[in-house]
Amino acid sequence: MSDPDSLHGLDAPPGFDADVIVVGAGPVGLTTGCGLRHHGVACLLLEERTEIKAYSRANNLWARPQELLAGIGLRDALAKNAYPVHTLNFFVDGTPTSPIPIADVASPYPQVLYSGQDVIERTLAGTFEERGGRIERGVTVTDLVQDETGVTVVLRRGESGPEERRRARYLVAADGAKSTIRPRLGLDFEPERFEHCMNRQVDAKLSWRRSETPDQLWFFYYERGFAGIMPVWGGYHRLFFLADDTGVPDRDPTLDEIQALARTVTGDETLTLTDPQWLTHSRFQYGVAPAYARDRVFLAGDAGHLSLPIGGQGMNAGLHDAVEIAWRLAMALRGQAAPVILDSYDGERGGEHARLSAQQARGFRWTVYRGAVTDTVLGLAAKALPNLGSLLQGTDDMQQMGVSYPKSLLNEDRLSGLSRMLRPGPKAGERAPDAEVTHRGETTALFPFLANPDGWTTGWALLCFDGRSAQAHPALRDAIRAAAPWPWIRPRLVLAGPLLDGAEVPILSDMDGKAHGAYGLEGRPALVLVRPDGHIAFRDDADGSEALAAYARRVFGAPDAA
Repeated sequence: MSDPDSLHGLDAPPGFDADVIVVGAGPVGLTTGCGLRHHGVACLLLEERTEIKAYSRANNLWARPQELLAGIGLRDALAKNAYPVHTLNFFVDGTPTSPIPIADVASPYPQVLYSGQDVIERTLAGTFEERGGRIERGVTVTDLVQDETGVTVVLRRGESGPEERRRARYLVAADGAKSTIRPRLGLDFEPERFEHCMNRQVDAKLSWRRSETPDQLWFFYYERGFAGIMPVWGGYHRLFFLADDTGVPDRDPTLDEIQALARTVTGDETLTLTDPQWLTHSRFQYGVAPAYARDRVFLAGDAGHLSLPIGGQGMNAGLHDAVEIAWRLAMALRGQAAPVILDSYDGERGGEHARLSAQQARGFRWTVYRGAVTDTVLGLAAKALPNLGSLLQGTDDMQQMGVSYPKSLLNEDRLSGLSRMLRPGPKAGERAPDAEVTHRGETTALFPFLANPDGWTTGWALLCFDGRSAQAHPALRDAIRAAAPWPWIRPRLVLAGPLLDGAEVPILSDMDGKAHGAYGLEGRPALVLVRPDGHIAFRDDADGSEALAAYARRVFGAPDAA
């Protein structure tokens, strides 16, 4: 659903080919395009490939990215062609650790979805075109020029095609690890490399003595290596082996070589691989661009980082980028955003990629460069530590539920005091939690009142908690009036106490205190402003209407300019 004040529909402004050009039509670029069209932004995708790749690279969707995709209407279409996975099994030198219930997270989408990058791209490309987006394939971007009002892209078709130009008000570079845009912005970096290790991988049909139902993952620590087996859409499985490269040929493996190695690692002499789709080998390097934005150009996904294959985090982090830049650009193009809205993207997403890269590097070093002593310790620990698998991966947040922006330019947190210490709730920059509430006599969740509130795709939900006190009602009314000049701020009353009459906003009853508890606000009337991406931006006591209005002026601009 488009905002009530939707932008240009399918048409770009005069003198422009689109409001936004996205370079790259992989999963991140396509998600960016779909997000922009969701917000009503005229968008053009440029892609060098003429066809979608016939095999899969990245293939999983964690819980938090699924929430973000649901907010722009993409999650359910992707889920139709994906396997829901609920359990992760770890083995250390043949000894099983306690299975990890990866679906045990507080999200509407707890199960990990495993599909295939080719399937994901086809789904997203179809949705993008259904939403009125345009894709030009077979074009290579050779240069770009920025000025005060837009970005001009220079491109060509084929090796000797004539130069062509496309112009937009903003550009998003989602053109992968070998980005042509990143170095032209002065944002290139020298990647760090891991020496003496190699990954060998195959997507093939799998027969073995363990379950072949595609609802689980298996990971194996073995001498000098780490292996994984996971589903790929269409009845296939992916097998990978990260290991010391001593004595290993520097070429793609054969199916017989992978099968023999898999039998040894899994302890299953019957394991058989057939119908291989993709056999490959690779080495590892990682790094992050020094910034994620330059003026009117923004980086997304692999264009801004080289990600390591630890926990399947790379594409998922890029999907965060796609959703985050789409709502920001839509607000800027509508004149609903002060400069801080776009300025905040760099610090938030660049900072998160730097954090994730360091985390992955620690996990990778631990995984690949283990010695005999470490393996002995792991073998003993496997019987004693039920969360060993989480520790080995460098994080217990593989579902990306903990992604937050504690230093965001958009944060303002005015809640403090003893009650805050005794009942901690999510701070500004953190994900706004879901909770059970009642609306018009029906039990429901809070999330539907946060995403696209009242039909505003870039709407900010203002949660007005009464703290079980009718005495808070006048202050909550004042807050609703204070937000009115910015119509995309959509108030919701969260009432654990008496009803508040005459308020023409959704009333969410919270008599059992589940929402108040989730936000750490039991007994404390408060205001919580939630961004379009579901992260908390502003918190204050219920009488903070003046502070709320000041925040809105800083982030959105004066009402007469909005």
